[in-house]
Amino acid sequence: MRNKMNSLLKRGLKVVGDGGLLNVIQSEIRHEISNPRFLGVETGKLGDFKLDWDSPKSKDIVLRRQFNSGEEVVVSALLQKEPIEADDIAFPRGAMAKVCISKPRLSSILQFDCRVSETGRGSSDFDIERAFYIRSLVSSRGSSPNGGDFFRTLDPNLQDALKQYLTSKGFSEGLTNFILCHLNKKEQEQYVNWLRKLESTFSHSLKP
Repeated sequence: MRNKMNSLLKRGLKVVGDGGLLNVIQSEIRHEISNPRFLGVETGKLGDFKLDWDSPKSKDIVLRRQFNSGEEVVVSALLQKEPIEADDIAFPRGAMAKVCISKPRLSSILQFDCRVSETGRGSSDFDIERAFYIRSLVSSRGSSPNGGDFFRTLDPNLQDALKQYLTSKGFSEGLTNFILCHLNKKEQEQYVNWLRKLESTFSHSLKP
């Protein structure tokens, strides 16, 4: 969204006066509204997860799943900063997700840092980039999790097994599709809201 904002302001600043900039802003609003980018794309499914946090003003979301055994899986996700330059994808940005798994009666958790990517229109996948063993939720508030990243040191077969383990906990294609779709739609909505605030500001400045 920041790239869009910068591009819009550069275009607007080339136009002399508040009135010219207002016309650019209104044109951008009409473009965004008349060209809904994500119609007909796979929206994904939450499955047994619940959307635990989704503030209109924040960039991230938090998903939570609780098992009857007391085990809990929490996923926090937000879009990558850099857009994806490709013509055959539905979503302009991939996502980064932290998947934390806690067991009942244990203070330690497992944290997996994952990259979620679109593999084609309507499908997605994830890769584990780092994994941490955190001895307690209290100690996880420090600068880094306990013990450091252990994922890169593992045998490739064990790395694949950990990915299958996350999939078995519900972090599968339906959920990664939901994450990509929801976050990209969220960014577009925030961009349009930002445009409307700019429009209101410059409209008021032009009133006699």
